[in-house]
Amino acid sequence: MKKKKDFAAPNIGGSSLLVIFAVLCLTIFALLSISTVQANGRLSDHAANAVINYYEADAQAESILAELRAGKMPEGVTKEENLYSYQCKISDTQALVVQIMLEGNEYTVLRWQVVSDIDWQADDRRPVWNGEG
Repeated sequence: MKKKKDFAAPNIGGSSLLVIFAVLCLTIFALLSISTVQANGRLSDHAANAVINYYEADAQAESILAELRAGKMPEGVTKEENLYSYQCKISDTQALVVQIMLEGNEYTVLRWQVVSDIDWQADDRRPVWNGEG
């Protein structure tokens, strides 16, 4: 008597491929989410440091203004008649520029502005269409 072998191959067809594809997509989306969170964390740290540095420079400018109003001449302040000018460093590339008109006990803030310390240079390496031809 001959034995009959009833062996059926497992059905690993379309549904298994669909599950594998779904797991692969979810893994990729998870990795993209992690990298986005890390980038946002770095951006928020940079923004927080920029705000801290600005307010430190602002506090330094206010203390210099208080000394000027008290009749003292702090270091780094230039004077032309009643116009006092000084800068407080914010970062390597920015400074807080202040100009004060001081007459007795009265003062007028003429300028309290963040300016860039670096020279801007145009990038002329790429040709740009000038509208002709």
